[in-house]
Amino acid sequence: QLDNNQISCIEDGAFRALRDLEILTLNNNNITRIPVTSFNHMPKIRTLRLHSNFLHCDCHLAWLSDWLRQRRTIGQFTFCLAPVGLRGFLVAEVQKKDFVCSGNGSQSEPPSCSASSITCPSACTCSNNVVDCRGRGLTEIPANLPEDIWEIRLEQNLIKIIPPGAFTQYKKLKRIDISKNQITDIAPDAFKGLKSLISLVLYGNKITEIPQGLFDDLVSLQLLLLNANKINCLRVNTFQGLHNLKLLSLYDNKLQTISKGLFAPLRSIQTLHLAQNPFVCDCHLKWLADYLQDNPIETSGARCSNPRRLANKRISQIKSKKFRCSGSEDYRSKFTGKCFMDLVCPEKCRCEGTIVDCSNQKLTRLPTHLPEYTTDLRLNDNDISVLEAIGLFKKLPNLRKINLSNNKIKEIREGTFDGASGVQELILTENQLESVHGRMFRGLTGLKTLMLRSNSISCINNDTFAGLSSVRLLSLYDNHISTITPGAFSTLVSLSTINLLANSFNCNCHLAWLGKWLRKKRIVSGNPRCLKPFFLKDIPIQDVDVQDFTCDGNDESSCLLSPPCPSQCTCVDSVVRCSNKGLRMLPRGIPKDVTELYLEGNHLPAVPKGLSAFRHLTLIDLSNNSISVLANHTFSNMTQLSTLILSYNRLRCIPVHAFNGLRSLRVLTLHGNDISSVPEGSFNDLVSLSHLALGTNPLHCDCHLRWLSEWVKAGYKEPGIARCRGPEAMVDRLLLTTPTHHFQCKGTRDIDSDDMSLTLFLLNFPKQGQDCSVPINSCIQNPCQNGGTCHLTEANKDGFSCSCLLGYEGERCEINPDDCEDNDCENNSTCVDGINNYVCLCPPNYTGELCDEVINHCVPDLNPCQHESKCVSLEKGTRCECLPGYSGKHCEVDDDDCVGHKCRHGAACVDAVNGYTCVCPQGFSGLFCETPPPMVLLQTSPCDNYECQNGAQCIVVQHEPVCRCLAGFAGQRCEKLITVNFVGKDSYVELPSAKIRPQANISLQVATDKDNGILLYKGDNDPLALELYQGHVRLIYDTLSSPPTTVYSVETVNDGQFHSVELVMLNQTLNLVVDKGAPKSLGKLQKQSSVSLNTPLYIGG
Repeated sequence: QLDNNQISCIEDGAFRALRDLEILTLNNNNITRIPVTSFNHMPKIRTLRLHSNFLHCDCHLAWLSDWLRQRRTIGQFTFCLAPVGLRGFLVAEVQKKDFVCSGNGSQSEPPSCSASSITCPSACTCSNNVVDCRGRGLTEIPANLPEDIWEIRLEQNLIKIIPPGAFTQYKKLKRIDISKNQITDIAPDAFKGLKSLISLVLYGNKITEIPQGLFDDLVSLQLLLLNANKINCLRVNTFQGLHNLKLLSLYDNKLQTISKGLFAPLRSIQTLHLAQNPFVCDCHLKWLADYLQDNPIETSGARCSNPRRLANKRISQIKSKKFRCSGSEDYRSKFTGKCFMDLVCPEKCRCEGTIVDCSNQKLTRLPTHLPEYTTDLRLNDNDISVLEAIGLFKKLPNLRKINLSNNKIKEIREGTFDGASGVQELILTENQLESVHGRMFRGLTGLKTLMLRSNSISCINNDTFAGLSSVRLLSLYDNHISTITPGAFSTLVSLSTINLLANSFNCNCHLAWLGKWLRKKRIVSGNPRCLKPFFLKDIPIQDVDVQDFTCDGNDESSCLLSPPCPSQCTCVDSVVRCSNKGLRMLPRGIPKDVTELYLEGNHLPAVPKGLSAFRHLTLIDLSNNSISVLANHTFSNMTQLSTLILSYNRLRCIPVHAFNGLRSLRVLTLHGNDISSVPEGSFNDLVSLSHLALGTNPLHCDCHLRWLSEWVKAGYKEPGIARCRGPEAMVDRLLLTTPTHHFQCKGTRDIDSDDMSLTLFLLNFPKQGQDCSVPINSCIQNPCQNGGTCHLTEANKDGFSCSCLLGYEGERCEINPDDCEDNDCENNSTCVDGINNYVCLCPPNYTGELCDEVINHCVPDLNPCQHESKCVSLEKGTRCECLPGYSGKHCEVDDDDCVGHKCRHGAACVDAVNGYTCVCPQGFSGLFCETPPPMVLLQTSPCDNYECQNGAQCIVVQHEPVCRCLAGFAGQRCEKLITVNFVGKDSYVELPSAKIRPQANISLQVATDKDNGILLYKGDNDPLALELYQGHVRLIYDTLSSPPTTVYSVETVNDGQFHSVELVMLNQTLNLVVDKGAPKSLGKLQKQSSVSLNTPLYIGG
C-alpha cells in the first residue's frame, strides 16, 4: 500500500523484483505518467488501484488503456486528469486514437523520471504546474518547488514574512496568491526576475509599507490586489514599470494621502479601487481628483475622511478649489513622495509642538496614525482595554514618552511596541493588567522608566522584564503580587529604584531569594513588607532571616491559573481561539461573554447551533471547515456580529434567509467555496456590509445573478475578485466590472425564478432555488456510499461513477467484500470481517493477530495464584500449588485451623497461617493450656505494709517490696513529680523562690499541639516571660519603662512531639535555645537582676 503519499513518477522497473505481488495500491498520489513496462513483472497481480492521481492521458499512456481493458477487474477507477478533453474519463474507456502527444506525436520520447523532475512540499499538492498549499498552517514560504511552475497558491496560511528572493528562481510563474496570511514584512527583491507574472494577490494581510523597487521587474503584471492591508503610505515610484497593469486594488488600507504621479506609469490601467481609506482631502490631494475626473477608472467610490467639510464626499466629484491647505501641511507635502507620515493631528486629539494629547476622549483603541514628529504621546484617561500590534510605533522615531494611565487595559499583545526603541518612559498606572511578560514589552530596548502601579498583577515571572536592560525606575506599587520568581529582575541590569510596596507578599520559601537580593543590591526599594505568614506580617522582606522563609507543603510559587476555558481552546479576555483542533462540534465551556470566536481549521460539518447563545459575538471565523449547508435564520440572534468568515468550506448554495438579522455585519467572507448562485434578496438585511468576498467560487453568471452584479456595482462591496465560471461566454469575467446586460440565460427569454422545470434543463450548477432544494447534477446528493468520490461522466447511464475507498466495491461503493473468505486465523479462532481487513477473535489461552501465540498465564501480570503459591502453566489454563494453610483454585482461601482445635480449660483459639494459638485463662499454661495454676497457700507479703504513692504498684523483687511508678513520677515510693501535663489554660506549677538562683539554667521538655500559650513567667510585676506564639517560642523582657525586647525561635514546637527549651541566665543576659539550636540572645539587660529572687517561678498558666 502506497496510498496518500507524494509520488509523482514511477521509474521504469520500480516493481521488477516483486514477482509475487498480488495487491498494489497507489491511490491519492501525484502520479502523472507510468512507464510502459511498469507492471510487466507482476504476473500474480489481482488488485491495482490508481484513483485520485493526475494521469496525463497522452500517447505515452495509451499502453495502459489496452492493459486495463484486458484486466477489467484489476484497475478499476483509473481516471484521466489531462488533457482537458479527457478529464474524468476512465483510462480503459479512452480510444487509442485519442491518446495523442503534441509536437512529434507518437515519436516523442516519454519524459524522464528523475528525482529533480518535480519536488513538491509535503504540505502541498502539485499538478499541471500548479502548487497548491492553501490552508495548511504554513508559517513560511516553502522552498525547493518545481522550477517550471506557473502558479502557486499560499492563501489562508500563517506566513508573516516574504524573504529575499522568495520566488526569483521560478521564472515561469504567472500567478501568485498569498492572500489571507499574516504578512507584515516583504523583502525588496522578493519578486525579482518574475517577468512572466500576470497576477499577484496580497490582500488580507498586515502590510504597512511597500518596499522601494518591490514591483520593478513585474513588467507583465495585469492584476495587483493590495486591499485589506494596513498600508499607510506609498512612494511615488512604487508602481514604476507596471505598464501592463489593468486592475489595482488599494481598497481598505490606511492611506491618508497619495503622491502626485503615483499612477503615471500605469498606462493600461482599467480599474482602480481606493475606497475605505482615511483620505485627507487637502491641497496635496487635488491632483487625484483631477486624475479621476480625466480617468473614470476608480469604481469603488473613494471618499474623503478629513477635513470635516469634505467628509464622506467622493473625491472624483469634488471641485478643485475645495482642496485647500492651511499652511502646516507643507512639512508633509515636502516628504510625501518618500513615504513620510503626514502632520495632520489625529481626530479627537490636540497637538501642541511635538506633544500629541489624546487624553480623556473615551478612546477604545490606539489611534491608527500619528504625526511622525511626535515625542510625547498622551493617551491617559480613556477606555482602551487592549493594546493591539498595529505597527503604530514603527513610524514614530522621535517618540520618547507614552502615557496610558487610567485606562482599562487588560491585554498588551506581542509586537505592540515594535519599533519603539527610542521610548524612554512608559506609564501604565491605574489599569487592569493581571499578568505581564517580556513579549508585551518587545521593542522597548531604550526604556528607562516603567510605571505599572495600581494594576492587578499577582505574580512576577523570570521572563516578565526580559529585554528591558535600560530600565532604571520600575514601579509595581499597589498590585496583588504574592510571589516573585527567582531571577525576575536579573535582566534589569540598569535598575536603581524599584517600588514593591502595597503588595500581598507571601514570605514563604519561594521568596527567600528576594530578601537576599534586596540586601545585596544597593537599590532604593521602599522596604516592601510581608503580608503572610502571620508571624512575619509587616516585617520588611530584607529584614527576615533566611530560615524564617518556610513552606508548609501547600505553598505555590507559580502564577495564578487563567480563567476557565475549554481544554481545546485558549481564552484571552473575551477572545476565544479553538483553531486547528480537529473539532467536529462546538466545545463546551466557552465563556458567555465571548466577543471573538475563532473556529477555523476544524472538521465542523455545519454551523454549530450553539452559536446562537453567544449574543455578544462581533466576529466568527468558521473558515477551512467542512460546512456544506447553511440553514435559514442561522445567525438571526447575533445582532452585534460585524465579521463573519465562512471561506474555504463546501458551501454550494445560499438560502435566501441565511443571513437574516445580521444588520451590524460589515465583513462577509464566502471565498473559496463551491457557490454557483445566490438567490435574490439574500443580502437584504446586511445594511452595514462594506466588504463581501466571493472569489474562487464557480459562479454561474446568467440572468439569475444579474441582481448580484447590480448590487455589487452599486455599493462596491466586492473588491473585483469574484469571477464567473459559466456560462461559456462569461468564463473568467469579473462580477464587478462585467456589464449587467451580459448576465443572460439561454433561450429567447430570461428564466423566471419560479420556472424551475425549465431551469433544470438549461443550467449546469450544483444547487439553486431560494432554499437550495433543487439538485442539478448527478453527484450533488453524493450517491457514492461509504466515503466514495463521485465523478460526473457521460459514459455511464447514471451520469456518474464512483471511486471507492480501499475496502469497498460496487457501482456505488455499497459492497464491503468479505475479507474472511481467505483468512489466516489459527487455533479455531473466529474471523470477523472489517474494511479491507479482518480481525481474529482468539479462543482462551491464545493471542496474537492470527491467534498463533499460546498465552502464558503465569507471567506476573496474569498470574492468578495468590498468597505466594506456585503457578504451573498448562495447555488449557493454569494450576496453583498452594502453600500449607491455603486452599481454593487460586489459593485464595486462608483455612481456619481452629476447626477441631485442642485448646483446653476454656482457652480462646486464634487462627494463624497453617496453625493456631491457644490464649490461656489466668493461671493456666502449656501449649494447649493444659497445665492448671499451682496450689497457693495463704501467707503474708512484704508489700502488705509498704505504701507506694501516686498510684504506683508494689511488687516483690528478691523478697523485697519495690514501687513500680507511673509515668511522670520517681523516687523510692514514687513520691517525686518529674513531668507535668497541663489540662486547660488554668493549670500551672509554682516553684518557690528559694529554689531560684541569679545564675541558672532552666531546661524544659515541652510537648504540645497548641499554637499559643505560656511556658514560664515570674509573676505579673516581673519583666520576664517565655511564651508559645504561633507555634514558635517567644522570649519577652518588658520593663514597662522602655520598649520591650523580644526574640523568636526559628523552630516551631507545636507538632505534638517533645522539644527541649532552655533558658540560660548569666551575667545580666538571657539566652534562648530550642532543640539545641543556635542560641538567641536578648543582649545586655538593665542593671537590675534579670530575674527577681523574691517572686516564685510559674510554669504553665
